[in-house]
Amino acid sequence: MTDLPSATSTLVIGAGVHGLSTAWHLAQAGDDVLVIDKTDVAAGASGIACGVIRNNYFQPAMSELMAACVEVWESDPEALHYHGSGYIALGPPAQESDLAAVYERQQRIGYPSELYLGEEEVAAHMRSLFGDWRAPGLTVCLHERAGGYAFNRESMLGLAAKARAAGARIETGITVTGFELDDAGAVTLVHTTTGDITAERIVVAVGPWVPDLWAMLGLPARIDVRQPDGSVETDLPMWTYWYLQEGEIDFDPARFVTDDGRPSPVLHIDSDQTLRDDEARLITTEPWGVYFKPDRHSVQGGAQPLQLGHSIELDPYPTGTVEPGFPDMWCAALSHCLGRFEGMRPRYSQVRSGGAGAFTVDNFPVFDFMRPNVFVAADSNHGYKMIAVGREIARVLGGEHSALLHPFRFERFATGDLHPVSHSPYPWS
Repeated sequence: MTDLPSATSTLVIGAGVHGLSTAWHLAQAGDDVLVIDKTDVAAGASGIACGVIRNNYFQPAMSELMAACVEVWESDPEALHYHGSGYIALGPPAQESDLAAVYERQQRIGYPSELYLGEEEVAAHMRSLFGDWRAPGLTVCLHERAGGYAFNRESMLGLAAKARAAGARIETGITVTGFELDDAGAVTLVHTTTGDITAERIVVAVGPWVPDLWAMLGLPARIDVRQPDGSVETDLPMWTYWYLQEGEIDFDPARFVTDDGRPSPVLHIDSDQTLRDDEARLITTEPWGVYFKPDRHSVQGGAQPLQLGHSIELDPYPTGTVEPGFPDMWCAALSHCLGRFEGMRPRYSQVRSGGAGAFTVDNFPVFDFMRPNVFVAADSNHGYKMIAVGREIARVLGGEHSALLHPFRFERFATGDLHPVSHSPYPWS
């Protein structure tokens, strides 16, 4: 870091997906943009994200935003290290209505997908892709032909390169320590470990660290939330931390392909079937869910997150921790679905993946001006795949209205304009 400017038109705090995408699109429009990060590009959640790019959301606003995000990923697959292999969600009868609703919405917005219903039809479709498919009891399959996965750190470095090429400046090793506000609540000065910065506009895009900057801005740690029926829940915590459980197996990704030789789509399976490992040892009789995909040199994936509470130590950023039974469950689930993964438990390894996420009070993002000149991107851990959010933030900062971001305004908690909740018995879905 050298010659840090003391003033800029737009200051972006955070060099993850939202900060870098915002900087790229603002700089493309000719804005003077400075990005700062306390550590480095992709040092936080974006750099170890699972990398799944999908549209499978029950909420209309999420589905429409995700369709826009897939478009951005597909705009430059090479630079963004994106693999458009598609995404498949499978479930038991309890998931049929939700996935059917998602499919119908995708058809209305022109998002390419197919729906298969009934155990025989689902099994036939999956066996048309994988000859060794063997998961019983799945009666609904939503096959998204768009989407897929990207390599996390590489994609963020590619996004940073795009931002720099457009004219944005990225400086690392700079920590924000506070803000000065005027009588109207606008930020007049940003205090950092390397000096003060003035900026006409500020974008806060710091992933799981957002509660810290939220507090620095004098924003509420607890809020009241009006429900759609008019009732009000009072004094709810704005933030809850969850930890994502992920791991990988040593398996040649060239073998994780469809029968016609194409890279496998990302697979997400929710099941109500009894799960046993390859030695017939009982793993669980409870409903379970996993996802998995090809990675650079392995197969990588995860399962349901762990709730951590309302505070957590984020420095150093916690990664790689899973419950003791997670490796057995995840590996058994892989073998339950595909014969090629039988006997893979000894090849499991815990990698630097997952990490902690700060979820909002309703578990959906807040994208909004939280001070007159401060736009906060609080993605509620949906972030990595949401690469188009930065494009929309740039439009809003340029004076445009974003129909895609409008449903995620902070005001919804006071008005009761909340996102619908799915009927799924699987909380991670």
